[in-house]
Amino acid sequence: MSRALIYNGRMDLCKTTSLGGDRFLAIKVVMMPADTNPHGTIFGGVLLSHIDLAGSVSAQHEIHQAKWPRQQMVLVGMDRVEFHRPVLVGDIVSFWGSLKRVGRTSITIHVDVEADRKGELVHVTEAEVTYVTVELVDGVRLPVPIRGQNQQH
Repeated sequence: MSRALIYNGRMDLCKTTSLGGDRFLAIKVVMMPADTNPHGTIFGGVLLSHIDLAGSVSAQHEIHQAKWPRQQMVLVGMDRVEFHRPVLVGDIVSFWGSLKRVGRTSITIHVDVEADRKGELVHVTEAEVTYVTVELVDGVRLPVPIRGQNQQH
């Protein structure tokens, strides 16, 4: 059963991309004046923080969909961050996640960022984020298989 969030008459929770893959609406945020830089646009660091959160939510969504065990994950890399257009105060910003790859202990998510600017959708930013599943052993985080201990492939 498909779930959807209706916003401005559009179906927003899960959406098929032009490449045929599904993307997941991880978070949606209204950008506020407190997040601006001296130029009056939203700080890039604010967007990076939201990209990390959206990537994590999307990774957990993929793990849940695959019926793998829920485990602690940590961000290990953010790659190919591209700021295409500025984000403005009042923009309603959607952070979409789509699965790029799954390794033995890691998962990589592509995050697309779109701003709803007075009814017009603007592609503003994108990035790839990679997370590793870990467990704490004697105070040290050690990578563990993302699919669980009994499923290695």
